Parts: sequence; C-alpha cells; structure tokens
Amino acid sequence: MHASSNPARKPSGSALTRRLTHAVTAVAVLAACVTTPAASAAPLREVMFVGNNWDGTADVIRSTGDFAKIGRINVIPDKDQRLTEIYLNPIKLAFFLGIRSGPGEGHDQFVDDMYSTPDGTAMVVSRPSFADVVSLDLATGNIKWRFPVSGFRSDHMAVSPDGTKIAVSASTSNTVHVLDINTGRQLGSFKTGDKPHENVFTNGGRYLWNMSIGEVNNNFDAPWQDFLKGDRHITVVDAATYQVVRTIDLRGRLDAFGRKDLSNAVRPATFSPDFSKLYFQVSYFNGFIEYDVATDRVTRVKTLPKNPNTSDDRTTFVNDSRHHGLSMNPDGSKLCVAGTMDDYATVVDRATLQEGPLVTASKPYWATVSGDGRQCVISESGADQVTAIDFGTGRKVASVPVGDHPQRVRVARISAGWTSPTN
Repeated sequence: MHASSNPARKPSGSALTRRLTHAVTAVAVLAACVTTPAASAAPLREVMFVGNNWDGTADVIRSTGDFAKIGRINVIPDKDQRLTEIYLNPIKLAFFLGIRSGPGEGHDQFVDDMYSTPDGTAMVVSRPSFADVVSLDLATGNIKWRFPVSGFRSDHMAVSPDGTKIAVSASTSNTVHVLDINTGRQLGSFKTGDKPHENVFTNGGRYLWNMSIGEVNNNFDAPWQDFLKGDRHITVVDAATYQVVRTIDLRGRLDAFGRKDLSNAVRPATFSPDFSKLYFQVSYFNGFIEYDVATDRVTRVKTLPKNPNTSDDRTTFVNDSRHHGLSMNPDGSKLCVAGTMDDYATVVDRATLQEGPLVTASKPYWATVSGDGRQCVISESGADQVTAIDFGTGRKVASVPVGDHPQRVRVARISAGWTSPTN
C-alpha cells in the first residue's frame, strides 16, 4: 500500500503545529463564548422604586439603612403623545377624566406599580391614566416597549419569582394580562371578578392569584347597598396555562365566621412564607383577615384601633379602603399594616395578632419590606415621603422625602453605578 493512502499516517511537524494551533484557538473561542456574558454583565445593586402617582415620576432610594434618595426617573416621557391620542378619542377622554375625578381624587394617575427587569437595565411601569404598561430604559429614560391594556385603566402588577413575567390588572375590562418582562409580548390573559386589583404569584410561580375589589367609584357604600358593588372574588390560575384552577368568593367564608358585616372586596394581601395562610384587607375595615388555604376557611379577624379624628362615613374613604397596605417580614413572624384613613402604621405579631405602637403617618397607602427584611417601608401619600418602621421594635427609624403622592414601593435591582437620566 502506498504510504500516502494510509489513514493512520502521522502528520508532519508543521501539520501537527497547525492542528494544535487551530485546536487552541477553538477552545479559546468557546471559552470566550461561555464566559463573556457573565464577565460583561454589569454589577447590580439593590434599591427601592417609589412610584409618585400624581406627578408621573419614580424615585430610586436605598433599600436599607438610611433609605437615602439615589435618583429619579420620568415615567411619562411620552405624555404629550398620549394626551393627544386621548383628547382625540371621546371614549378614551371620558375614562381619562373619570379616573381623574374618581380614583385619582382630582389628579391624573401616572404611575401605579413598577418592577425592574432581571438584568437591571429597565423599569416596567403600569400607568393607570394612560391604560398601559411601559418599559423604561434606566440609562436613557426612553421607552423600550409599550403594551396598551384592554379597557381604559391599568392597575396593580406582580412579577414572577424568576423575574421573567409580569402580570397587570386591567381594571375596566376585568382582565389580567401576563407579559414577557423583557419584550412586552403578551404570554396569556384571564378573566377576573369586577375591578381586578392585587396580583400575587405563589408556590414558586406555579400559581397566580388575583383579587377583585368591585366597583369603588360610586357612593353606594352603605352595607345594605353591597349588592351594587359587583362581583368580587379571588381568581387563582395556573401560571403556565392561565387556566382558572380555583375561584374563591369570601362572602360565604366571612358569613360562616360570623362576620357578615365585612366586605368581601379583597384589597392588599400577603401570604405566609409557606403559602398556607393568606392575610388580606377588605373595603371599609380597619384591620385584616386570616384565611387558611388548605381548609378554605377564614380563621381569624384582627380589628385595629380607629383614629378618633377619622370619620366613619364610608363615602369619605379613599376608593372604599379604610386601610390599604399589608406586608410580612421574611420569617413570617410579623405583619405590617398601613392604616390609610386612620393615619398610622403598625407592626402586628402574627402569632398573637397583638399590634405594636401606632406610628403616626399621613395617609399611608402601601407597605412593603426593606431589602434586608428588617424594616417595613410605608408610603405616606399625604406627606410625600416614605417611612421605615423596625419590625423588631415597631418604631420609626427613618423618613425620606419623595415625589407627589407616593403609592407603590418595590424592591428592585439596577446597575451599580446608575444615575438619573438627563432627559
């Protein structure tokens, strides 16, 4: 056999060198492909977003310590364009003005809820008066994508545990839209009770719970007029298929517990760490309710003190809510309650339901947990500030001025060196 036809023939020195060079180059390219994204990913820092509903901005503050302000972003850079569309459409204009005179208390509602994208480059915001959700580039302040919701108003949102999906309530169409947080593409949707409000992902993102509050824009607030408030229930869906797996009308559960006097309109809500218990506020009530998920029963009701200076006239409550804002510390031992119309917040021991000191606050509208889990952070919509309350002592530790009428406060992650956009 001729030597050149032997497949086992060894390569010459120069050929071997070339092959080794190519192999090393290929390995280097592969290594670069594997390591470059991680190496080039910008370091992130934990912060808090504070949505200033009436002036259309979001403040960025530290998530722990002194909660000092870091910067601000304009969430309505397209305001002129949106207003032009609204004023040229009589139906949109009617709802826009209705939001102003109703839930907006004479003001436009420009920012309700907000979350950061997983890579920390964008803030995703629901804008009630513009009936949409937008993603804002945190570096430039420009809009990356916009999703108009069905109907005429967007409301509370929730982000999935993995940060990839965002659910938003479209309150006038009784619909929840679930979007890809990076692209704004709709992944699914489902129908709810009247006026969907709070959304909560549970069980590692397996389920999505929506709470409907019914009609809050009329003055049929007397107990005997309850039937005029619409269909209020909790809708639980499979977060992969968006099919309803459970519907819970708390009317019967509250009646069975002996509290026919309480509304079944579920406001802010929070779960125990193991998702076995749901704690929630309801319309008109100065307190909260405990619900056992497995047994489908109301198990405890906590009534909190009334402010003697607060009128009991239900028509004076902001959107039917006497108390609006509820959170739980990471180990599930303490609850934090925002007593909106009673002008205080308090930390409650979950085991005994004993409240701590009543911390004076001006129309507190939301309660969340600091980045380190040690404080409850409330928005004082009447004083344009956020206040931190220590879960351990129940005492106020810090207050920070923010924009006009802060409402939602969310922990977020953004680029470590972020500064406010210049636009």
